[in-house]
Amino acid sequence: MMELSPKQQTTSLIQSAKKILLLTHQNPDADAIGSVLGLYLALKKLKKDVEAVCVDPIPSTFTFLPFAPVVKTNLVGNREFIINLDCSRTSVDKLGYKLDDHTLKIVVMPKNGSFKKEDLSLSFGTFKFDLIIVLDTPDLERLGGLYDQNADIFYEIPVINIDHHPTNTYFGRVNLVDLTATSTSEILIAITEALEKDVKIFDEHIATCFLAGITGDTASFQNTNTTPKSLTCAAQLLASGARQQEIIKNLFKTKTISTLRLWGRILDKIKEEPRYRFVYSEVTKQDLKEAGAKEEEISGVIDELLRSAPKADLVLLLSEREKGIAGSLRAIDNSVDCTQIAQSLGGGGHQAAAAFLVVGGSLENVREKVLSKIKEYQNKRLGLA
Repeated sequence: MMELSPKQQTTSLIQSAKKILLLTHQNPDADAIGSVLGLYLALKKLKKDVEAVCVDPIPSTFTFLPFAPVVKTNLVGNREFIINLDCSRTSVDKLGYKLDDHTLKIVVMPKNGSFKKEDLSLSFGTFKFDLIIVLDTPDLERLGGLYDQNADIFYEIPVINIDHHPTNTYFGRVNLVDLTATSTSEILIAITEALEKDVKIFDEHIATCFLAGITGDTASFQNTNTTPKSLTCAAQLLASGARQQEIIKNLFKTKTISTLRLWGRILDKIKEEPRYRFVYSEVTKQDLKEAGAKEEEISGVIDELLRSAPKADLVLLLSEREKGIAGSLRAIDNSVDCTQIAQSLGGGGHQAAAAFLVVGGSLENVREKVLSKIKEYQNKRLGLA
């Protein structure tokens, strides 16, 4: 008997599951949110009990997507906490409880004799989910606090890992990782089709979510990762009712005044390294404060503006954030592999687009370290003396 493919294993586990948890990475982008919402809506049509969680709130840019509020920022009540009382020697007469100054007091009155401390024990029940699907996430650490605070759940419940990043660590029981796909949303189209047996699943809402994911990860089909398949998938989603103009308007044509102010500051700081053929800029917490902008408003400027830099092979944007110094890399020349630079700094991504986060250290120190890594990479690549 032939072994089932990852796609077949994925559809089989979904079909047999009743309660499914969907997760995606921190600092979610269009593909993360689009894939989670699209699959959430598809599973609901199959009458599954589904919860979707991302440790960070959905950026305002993506709240136009259908049913965006269903994505929560924490995992609540995922496992029972059980208090066991041995009644073999003493039976219970009355049982009650009260909440006193944030302390739950369970009151047990014995029918005869008395209970002792050794009669009491604590345990955990089973998790309420029977399947976890992690989307667009190369490793479990990218889930942020969701993984740190709930590590046990990933070892006790089957995990399906659906992703397209070349840095994926294949952490799931089933790993549906397609490195040729432009996005996780693209992969989910085939999964949704495979689940469409007795129930029609695809509708305009699901199609819109998946198209938003593909559009975001290809920069509206401008990136070098755009493939014939991605264009075919987009055409299929449009035929299913995907609202492409709504996606384009919200992802690329709608900018708040605070975003424009912030982007102006970033553009004003652009610096060029002509010998090593790259340009870079940065944004500080003070820039955010003075522009009246949020961290989420930083995203997009590197794709829409910095990539237009002439005579450059790649661009870098450094941003000072609450969690550390974040870096985004974009390749302009097709032969540049941004993942090589990002991985040397503890990050990852794709050949054309990668990112990293440096925790600890000032912006000045991180900048020097990153610029050194890029120069080292370009020196080898270009054969500079």
